[in-house]
Amino acid sequence: MKPRRPYLLRALHEWISDSGETPHIVVDAAAEGVTVPRQYVKDGKIVLNVSFSATQMLKLGNDFVSFEARFGGVGFAVLVPVLNLGATRRFLIRPNGGGRSTVFVPAGGDLIIMRGRCQRDWQHCVPKQQAPTGPRMSLNYTSTAQVIT
Repeated sequence: MKPRRPYLLRALHEWISDSGETPHIVVDAAAEGVTVPRQYVKDGKIVLNVSFSATQMLKLGNDFVSFEARFGGVGFAVLVPVLNLGATRRFLIRPNGGGRSTVFVPAGGDLIIMRGRCQRDWQHCVPKQQAPTGPRMSLNYTSTAQVIT
């Protein structure tokens, strides 16, 4: 079976773009294989606009992201290995007011979607663990709309 990470990255890029928003990625500039314009790195990281309008020849491959873009008017070929979403951790939800928790154990690249009343009716958390399990990343996307009357 193929890894899920590249499919998740492509799906998020398409979803964010189709929603009229601008997809960005935050890159650890010191990670092995990363090629980015170093003069734009801050605190070891760089934020890259990966929208179709800001890039040329964008490729969201199975183990890399690559594109060409202009930084300060100068063209640059960017290469970023695909993001690993990190160590496996338990994710718990339980009804507001108490009750038994439901446990999920998402693996790297899995996506949990909490729709509708889930945020209002359920508590959720990633519980602390006594032994470190390794780094992880939590990606949250919130959509808002302005209603014009």
